[in-house]
Amino acid sequence: MQQATRREIIQQFKERKTPRGIFAIRCAPTSETWVGSATNLDAAWNSLRFQLNAVHRNQQLLAAWRQHGEPAFTFEVLESLPDDIDPINLHDTLKDRRLAWAAELYAQLV
Repeated sequence: MQQATRREIIQQFKERKTPRGIFAIRCAPTSETWVGSATNLDAAWNSLRFQLNAVHRNQQLLAAWRQHGEPAFTFEVLESLPDDIDPINLHDTLKDRRLAWAAELYAQLV
């Protein structure tokens, strides 16, 4: 690989936009739903699976995961936020949207 091409690839990687927004985790056997938010939706499911296979702060979600196993769960992106949200307001926006979705779905928070 040429040095210029490698630099371009690295620069493109650094400048990429990561999708951020709200997601749901659903347990099929119990019909329970948990809602969470992430600044990187692409990495959220992988991160949650890792935490649930070790230890997770949400004891109800962890108990359901241990009882039913990973195949019983699905990960669903509920809402992607636009890229033009001011980084200063991102945390508050994610929190507000997460609470709104949790209320709409009668879900627990992750």
